[in-house]
Amino acid sequence: MAAAEPPTPPRSPSLPFPLQDGERILKICRRHWIYLWPTLIGMFLVAVVPLVLVALLLDAVDVLDGTVARIYMILSLVYLLYWGARLVLTWYRFRNDIWVITNQRLIDSYRRHPFDLTVSTADLVNVQDMSVERKGLLATMLDFGNVVCQTASIDQDFLITGVPDPRETQALVDRERDRERNRLRGV
Repeated sequence: MAAAEPPTPPRSPSLPFPLQDGERILKICRRHWIYLWPTLIGMFLVAVVPLVLVALLLDAVDVLDGTVARIYMILSLVYLLYWGARLVLTWYRFRNDIWVITNQRLIDSYRRHPFDLTVSTADLVNVQDMSVERKGLLATMLDFGNVVCQTASIDQDFLITGVPDPRETQALVDRERDRERNRLRGV
């Protein structure tokens, strides 16, 4: 008689990693919108303005007809497809760059494209020191910044970058870290 396999931990449909036994998601952090919209608007302008200027120039010299018009349309379509793909990938990276705070660990999940995934984790009990970095007038006015979590690892700090309300995120990690340490000590 075969032994029963242990149950697999639950996996949230929106997260690219499984949760551990008894693990609950407390907060999912994404970068502030300021990291996405100005970039998308700038890319859109870089894609459209040159096409409009070239069309106006070709029309001004009265050559935007017949074969020239067809060539211009084909080249414009290829150019717009290139910039459209870049816009979609920029949005995809923004949506798939997440930090998850659970009752047991910090998880950094990043996808540059659909065929790439990097997941880093740090147990809450290993978080030693934390600081909030909020630099500049825009970051202060819109209340976004970085939460730097120093871990017991010698490799690197765990960095949650560009999140809205970084002080609240720091307080949540601090509170859960203390709760997890007390639970492990049996307090």
